[in-house]
Order: sequence, then structure tokens, then C-alpha cells
Amino acid sequence: MTAAPAPWTDRPVEVGLVGAGPWARAMHARVLAAGPETRLTAVWARRTEAARETAAPYAAHAAAEFEELLDHCEAVAFAVPPAVQAELAPLAAKRGKALLLEKPLGPDLAAARRVADAVAEAGVVSQLVLTKRYHPTTRAFLEAARTFDAAGARSCYLHGAFLGGEFATGWRLEHGALLDLGPHLLDLLDASVGPITGVRATGDPRRWVELTCEHENGAVSQASLSGSVAVPRTLTRVELFGPEHPLVYDTAGIDHEECWPVLRHDFATAVRTGTPTAVDARRGLYLQSLIDRATRG
Repeated sequence: MTAAPAPWTDRPVEVGLVGAGPWARAMHARVLAAGPETRLTAVWARRTEAARETAAPYAAHAAAEFEELLDHCEAVAFAVPPAVQAELAPLAAKRGKALLLEKPLGPDLAAARRVADAVAEAGVVSQLVLTKRYHPTTRAFLEAARTFDAAGARSCYLHGAFLGGEFATGWRLEHGALLDLGPHLLDLLDASVGPITGVRATGDPRRWVELTCEHENGAVSQASLSGSVAVPRTLTRVELFGPEHPLVYDTAGIDHEECWPVLRHDFATAVRTGTPTAVDARRGLYLQSLIDRATRG
């Protein structure tokens, strides 16, 4: 099992949060305020009252404008729809702010490329909130997969959040599971089986979409994605097959709360050392390019 992060001894990274929706409140604000690696210093959202309500429990500043938020932080976390992130993240990068980015980087490949290019041009640290990447179980699986001779793989990411509730939001209902869940599963397949060289999709991303991926080492993998199926719990599973017994990753027994301290520590460490992270804006652009290829057939 991956070792726990080392105790934090540096000063906290001051982070401003863009967004005040359910995910911003449930994860970003709470986790960034928990420290000790980060401190939530400001919140901005297009709904001023929502920004105030999100900031208040943590004594953070509720910024009236996005530029005002940038004046109150050294890093910016985004918890907004992809189109809004793609609009604002380049502006934050140009101001020299480190970026904690949601996936996907943007609503389409062109927008994602603008974000990644802005990060590269500014030379700022960036990190993607690919949640599962920060769980010790995931890291142990990926480490084991490094020496596993995979001939093929099958995987799934299935839930019913798009059927109703606070996460059945406009962009998710419009674009479906491929844009929302696809980055997670493609990232895991690419990291565990090998670089993906080809991908094609069948089905309707708003109902059920099936991906077939070809990997650099000759392996083939399948990925089933849906946010519109009634299942008792979210199903996220990756199975690698080859000459040895299958190597299996399943989130059924893991506590996602274990992800947040690792994510926070990794981000703060990257900011303080100026060291790029493995799951940065470039990784986000790569994953979005795979999604674009899948949709183009």
C-alpha cells in the first residue's frame, strides 16, 4: 500500500475557489479549508449570495469579481462547468496562479487546448481533480500494473446521478457520460494497460456508451460508461487479463474521503516546489484528445 503523505512543514498554499455549487461545497471548499497544506482564502461565483454562503463557514473572503478573487490567492481551484473553467483558467494562469482543475478541461478539444497552452506559456503548476488517482488503493493497483503483462482489459464506470438530483446539471445532461466519466476511466486504462493509440465509441453518451481502446503494446480494452442507469451504488471497476491471474481494481470497498488529504498534499507540494504533477493540464488535454477521437469515430 502507498505510504501516507509526509507531515506538512511549509506555510499553507492560499487557494481561491471559483464556484459555489454542490461539488464546490461538498469537496473543494471543505477539503481546501481543512489544511494544513492549503488555506481557503476566497470564493467567487457568478451568484454572489452562493459565494458568500460557501465562504462563510471557513471565514474566507467572498469576492465580488473574478479579478478580486485573484488578488486574494496564490492558487485557484475550479468547481464550475467545463466551459466556464476553459474561459477563466487561462486568465488565472496569466496572473501566475497555480491551478487545481476539474476534468474535463473544457467542453471540447479546442477549449481544452487553450487551457493547456495557457498553463504551459505561464509556466504555472497545474493538477487535475481525477479523484480516484489520489486513493492509496488506486496507486497500489497502478504500481502492480506496471509489471503486469496485459493482453486485454475490461472496465466500467456506471451510476445513476444523471437521472435526477443536484449533479444532474446542464452540461452533464447535454454531453453525457463520455465527457464527465470518460476522463477517469480512460486515465486508468491508459495508466494501467499502456498508452492508448486508438479509441472508438458506440452508443449514446447520454444513455450508455461503449469504448474500444487499442494500446501501444497491442492490448485491447473495453470501457462501459453511463450516468443514467439505476444501480445500488456507483460501479467503477478495471480488470486486466493476461498470462497471470487477473489484476482487478474495484472501488466498491474504498472510502473516497481518503483521496482528499492526498490530493491536497500533492497539490501543495507541487506549488511549493514548482514541480509539475503527473496528472496536470497536459494530461487533461491528452485525455480530452482521446474523447474527441472517440466521438469522431
